Amino acid sequence: MPESNYIDVYFSVQAFNEEDLRGKSAVIIDVLRATSTIITAVSNGAKKIIPVADMEGASRIARTMDANDFLLCGEKDGITIEGYHLGNSPQEYNPETVVDKTLIFNTTNGTKAIKKANLANRIYIGAFLNQQRILNAMKEHDDEVVLICSGWRGRFSLEDTLFAGSLLYHFFGGELPYKTKDGAKIAFSLFERYKEDLEETIAKSDHAYRLQNLVPKGDIAFCCEIDKFDVLPGMRDGLITNLDG
Repeated sequence: MPESNYIDVYFSVQAFNEEDLRGKSAVIIDVLRATSTIITAVSNGAKKIIPVADMEGASRIARTMDANDFLLCGEKDGITIEGYHLGNSPQEYNPETVVDKTLIFNTTNGTKAIKKANLANRIYIGAFLNQQRILNAMKEHDDEVVLICSGWRGRFSLEDTLFAGSLLYHFFGGELPYKTKDGAKIAFSLFERYKEDLEETIAKSDHAYRLQNLVPKGDIAFCCEIDKFDVLPGMRDGLITNLDG
């Protein structure tokens, strides 16, 4: 179990270099909506997810696969990419659509964070939807754990930081130890301030406003559900699968 000074928080993809994660483990957070969507897809039977940083990477992988075996998935600036099978709404990733499929997944923020964390010892995919599973995984580590908020185009995002703060709050039983890194202090304090009104607070965040006319009704509320799914998606050999599977 990592000590308090061995848990850090990065507030955007631009806040760290790849080498910063060497010898550490990472939890990638993109509440609205990439990590929420990945968690949902894995829970609903997707065989594996291949995260890519851009459309070119997605197309290159798709050309090597049988058309019946994969789905092109993702968004750019919140909008489903033209020609893709699915966007980035977790509600689209139902069992009938994704079971036994390989998903090639490309998003504005979340998949870029996943790809950039490639030197970490272990990479977990976290959101409110699988909070307890992430907490359990964190407690098993004796290396440094970094909570990576994907943010929005390099900027701070409230919803990702609130989830990082929620992990810290529950990990330490509501009492942040004195010897804690500054990023963890900020995330913890923010969650402590808004923990009674999480969904309402997130619904008023900058990113929620950006998405309000672009996403299916109910997406924001869905992404705010706590422990809806009992899965632990993570990276293994460049692929996201359920690490308990």
